[in-house]
Amino acid sequence: MAAALPIPVLAQHTDPDEPGARTGTIVAEAVAAAGAAGSLLNHSERPLSEEEVGRAVARLESVRLVPVVCARDVDNSRLLARFHPAYLAVEPPELIGGDRSVATAQPEIVRDAVAAVREVSPTTQVLCGAGVRDRNDVRIALELGAVGVLVASAVTRVADFDEAIGELLAGYPTRRAAPRG
Repeated sequence: MAAALPIPVLAQHTDPDEPGARTGTIVAEAVAAAGAAGSLLNHSERPLSEEEVGRAVARLESVRLVPVVCARDVDNSRLLARFHPAYLAVEPPELIGGDRSVATAQPEIVRDAVAAVREVSPTTQVLCGAGVRDRNDVRIALELGAVGVLVASAVTRVADFDEAIGELLAGYPTRRAAPRG
């Protein structure tokens, strides 16, 4: 996919291990060799320990891949920001894949996660995930301080994913101010 698409492609997961005899693991070098730009880490469907998150962020960065760390709430966002990933996506597990976006159902989580991450790691950019479905969810996420959204089911569970992507992109302003930091 990375070779066929004009956009950055991320791996769904990368383990924090070094290359070698690692049956069943996905090492950063394999992700890089496949042409991916980075990887999600610590998604609620594939959680890691705090120590593993830190090691996985370092491993990805060591081969010039972008880490996108998922966090379940404000406290978890603050804790994981100490590893200074390029991106941190706040995604309450109970809202993932649902019909209600965290940006509309619990906007304080997004707003407070953005503030918490900025305190710990001003260079980490915060994404809003969990239930993001349309332009309104995107617009609200940006107003709450997120720089973008992390989506899957809004695109993968529809008949026309081009239309779904267009709907999400319609929530982005045509001109964006430079991120604060």
